[in-house]
Amino acid sequence: MLALGTFALGVDAYVMAGLLPLVADGLDVSASSAGQMVTVFTLCYALGGPVFATLLAARPAKTVLGVALVVFTLGNALTALAPTLGVLLIARAVAGVGAGVYSPIAAATAAGLTSPERRGRALATVMGGLSVGTVVGVPAGMLLASHMGWRGTLWLITALGAVALIGVVRLPDVEVSAPPPLGQRVRALAGGRVAGIVTVSLLGGVSSLGLYTYLAEFLEDAAHTDGTVWAMWAWGAGGIVGSLLIGPVVDRTRRPFAAVTCVLALIAAAQFALPAAAHTAVALTVVPLVVWGAAGWAVQVPQQHQLIAAQPRHATVAVSLNSSAVYLGSGIGSALGGLVLGFGTSPGALPYCTGALTLLALALHLTVVRGATRRSEEPTSTPS
Repeated sequence: MLALGTFALGVDAYVMAGLLPLVADGLDVSASSAGQMVTVFTLCYALGGPVFATLLAARPAKTVLGVALVVFTLGNALTALAPTLGVLLIARAVAGVGAGVYSPIAAATAAGLTSPERRGRALATVMGGLSVGTVVGVPAGMLLASHMGWRGTLWLITALGAVALIGVVRLPDVEVSAPPPLGQRVRALAGGRVAGIVTVSLLGGVSSLGLYTYLAEFLEDAAHTDGTVWAMWAWGAGGIVGSLLIGPVVDRTRRPFAAVTCVLALIAAAQFALPAAAHTAVALTVVPLVVWGAAGWAVQVPQQHQLIAAQPRHATVAVSLNSSAVYLGSGIGSALGGLVLGFGTSPGALPYCTGALTLLALALHLTVVRGATRRSEEPTSTPS
């Protein structure tokens, strides 16, 4: 039931990138201006969600999840009706707040319902809702848009939000810790280990959505094709595999740090390979897209594991902090992508920019996070 809600979020968060050219044409604005609807959604997810979650802290988790989905659904209905770019951006902000309240509470609830040795599977199931929403809902939404326009797709997402709300209403009452205040999230960054892990997640968000938002422009420039639907199928299919497999892998190996190292290296390799593949043959781009999707979706489960280990008594803080970092990075990434294109950079060169950011995240992971982790483990490893 919790994954049903994240499924709706996954469709909403990622289908807008595929609809970008249609929205730009429909509202008579540039692609970079229309791309800011992704920025607004993700920024409100990362920043507005925690604030409103704090205001609802005294309510039961089921109530908070229900209110969040109501706001999310209303925001998408307003998006479908938006006559101008300004109204569209406000609507995306409302939907982003609803998503920002829902997602971390759903993840914390899933983690609280399971034993520690099965926590990876629980988190992967909730994350799997996002990836399934991407691989199934995004292409379906884009196909619908080709017949009914981009507004028809937004009405589909509105309906998905309503169905998810029915699912949450049917959930039993579950006790979870209250959503952490924004100040508590900031104070959690005081530890070097937490700050390093969150920064890696932030850079991962910048890199991933910075490229994904403008995937249609990249394909048109580098491969001279309007193949956004199949490209998103490939990326999303990889995402399903990565998000569902990573949980059992981390549970079995108990080495989340090594898992993050591997997936970040795969993301960077896939992004750097994209331009060469697109220039050689369109079909070759499927391989880096699948690898990028699988690794990109997989990275957050071991990241959450590391944060929970760093803050074992504040698991909700850790999960929500990571969620906020990812979507804040996503908002920054979509904004920077539009800025880079606005300055005249070729869309075909975007993967090189995002690949460099992924390498920076990997470098921080191998230095700052590794050093802080070793320092935190020294007292327990010293014999008495």
